[in-house]
Amino acid sequence: MSESPGIAVSSGSAPPAEAIPRPARPDTLAAPKPLTAQRVLPLRRPGRWITTAVVLVLVAQITHGLVTNPFFQWDRFSYWFLRPTILDGLLITLEVTVYSAVLGLLGGVLLALARLSPSPVLRAVSWVYTWLFRSVPLIVVLLFLYNFSALYQTLSVGVPFGPAFFTFDESRLATDMVVAVVGLSLNEAAYASEAVRGGILSVDQGQHEAAAALGLPKRYQFAKIVFPQALRSITPNYVNQLIGLIKGTSLVFYVSLLDLFGSVQSMGSTYPGDIVPLLLVATTWYLILTSLVSVIQFYVERYYSRGALRTLPPTPLQKLLTALRDLRARVRRETAT
Repeated sequence: MSESPGIAVSSGSAPPAEAIPRPARPDTLAAPKPLTAQRVLPLRRPGRWITTAVVLVLVAQITHGLVTNPFFQWDRFSYWFLRPTILDGLLITLEVTVYSAVLGLLGGVLLALARLSPSPVLRAVSWVYTWLFRSVPLIVVLLFLYNFSALYQTLSVGVPFGPAFFTFDESRLATDMVVAVVGLSLNEAAYASEAVRGGILSVDQGQHEAAAALGLPKRYQFAKIVFPQALRSITPNYVNQLIGLIKGTSLVFYVSLLDLFGSVQSMGSTYPGDIVPLLLVATTWYLILTSLVSVIQFYVERYYSRGALRTLPPTPLQKLLTALRDLRARVRRETAT
């Protein structure tokens, strides 16, 4: 047989059409799962798990030691915790803290304004006051005020370098409570002034210029525009000082004022076998007071963050509800798969 020109014939036989594999049609491919249905495997972090396990073991050991060690005498702790003597001392601690915090903050605001004043005399006096009371220990200030009557037995009000209109007996005026409040307030004002000054300086200069452009009085500018914005920066710093003030009230025991720590010391000298549980009672009450201040700090910061943040930070209750909602959704996904 002759071959037609231009046509090549292979020597082998061609495979049948049914044996040639054909690509699958797009409509017959298995559709991929949506991203929401796919399980995301978290990145494994062995170092974090090891560190967490070590911390949990340490916490468990410390807790076990606190509970089982008979040296802490938890039965005596429960006996002393709500005794009238302890509660009376706690009330005095609260009184001294509140009075000193209010007076210290007012003094700090005045010192900060004086420090920012264009008057060189006010700036110098404010700087010297802050430098002095931040340098002298608080116990020295309290003891100095406690013995102030040795220097000035009487105090008078009248014309400077002239006749006196009213005269007071310093020993009757300066009670133990007055000495404690005055000493803590003077010391607190020096630290509060720096917190207030830093908060005022943190306000954008454009806010001052805008308030001045509106022709507002200086006092209105500070009270309605500058100070509310400065409180967002002042609050964390001043709360730190307030927590230090709560703990600093333990020093008023040295000026014969039986606050919480003074009551514990007095009972400890009377019952020497209960010194450790009494110290634990004082520690627990100080923890409660500082924790309450921290909670108040959170809500104050949240309130003054309204104009600076797009969304306010969630409260602890909102965080708890969100965590429970996420846990419930995770459990549902696990059971569905």
